[in-house]
Amino acid sequence: METLPKLQEIEAAKALIRPLIRETPTYRWPLLESSVGCDLWIKHENHTPVGAFKIRGGLVYMDELKRREPAVKGVIAATTGNHGQSIAFAARQNGLRAVIVVPHGNNPEKNAAMRSLGAELVEHGREFQEALAYSRELAAKKGLHAVPSFHPWLVRGVATYALEMFRSVEGLDVVFVPIGLGSGFCGIAAAREALGLKTKIIGVVSEHAPAYALSYERREFTEQTSTTAVAEGVACKTPDREALAHVLAHAHDVVTVNDDEAIQAMREIIQATHNIAEGAGALAFAALKKHREAWRGRKAACVLTGGNASMAMLGRVLK
Repeated sequence: METLPKLQEIEAAKALIRPLIRETPTYRWPLLESSVGCDLWIKHENHTPVGAFKIRGGLVYMDELKRREPAVKGVIAATTGNHGQSIAFAARQNGLRAVIVVPHGNNPEKNAAMRSLGAELVEHGREFQEALAYSRELAAKKGLHAVPSFHPWLVRGVATYALEMFRSVEGLDVVFVPIGLGSGFCGIAAAREALGLKTKIIGVVSEHAPAYALSYERREFTEQTSTTAVAEGVACKTPDREALAHVLAHAHDVVTVNDDEAIQAMREIIQATHNIAEGAGALAFAALKKHREAWRGRKAACVLTGGNASMAMLGRVLK
């Protein structure tokens, strides 16, 4: 198992990304607190230039790639949206071609955002794993560097949001964080370990994409088809084995919420904060609310990992 990045590495990543990404807010929202009965902070990763936390990892990854492979001309990645926006943004900053493969039926606003960042978009397959397999075929055919959805360089970048959060709020008892393929969770774990904290980390997945929850429960790698219609950002069928090892080592628990609970959480976040949380971005708050009795009177944080909900989804949330 790869070791998590140390404090010096996370600090270096923060310095690298700071010219392009300011520190995102960590706010308390009284209306949200009243519904969960604890002191609650929301880490607003919806406030980055691509509306999600993954941009941090993309910039660190592309910087490492350019230094290690200076002759590289282009990159390719598979995504349901936020990872693709991250890679497209970072590739453009580094003068690289970016090809992004998405499954058919992907969030149209995320597709448009990736194109606006200069990415060449390819639609293939019914879900993420099929898009991923095709991206690897194209990488070989087109001579492109294949960017994975989980990698230590990505973790080093996204750990910067966790460092910001822990330094903004002392004495957190628990952090709830969504798990897609695991970089966000591992970033939290890295920052917690680097700062020597005791904060518990609870991973959250969709009940309709429970691969990580099943793997955590069984303590072994488990695949499970994703059927979530709301939280495409965590629509994971096949856990990353490296990420799973860190989840097994560092998670206090991995819990699930269903699509209806995610939609209700999106609605409450909009009403209380006037911020948009996409389905995956609302999972952390949905999970805290579902398990609020266990954390009543404590200090909790939820990571709002992204705000890139489609207009169609927002219409469903707000009706």
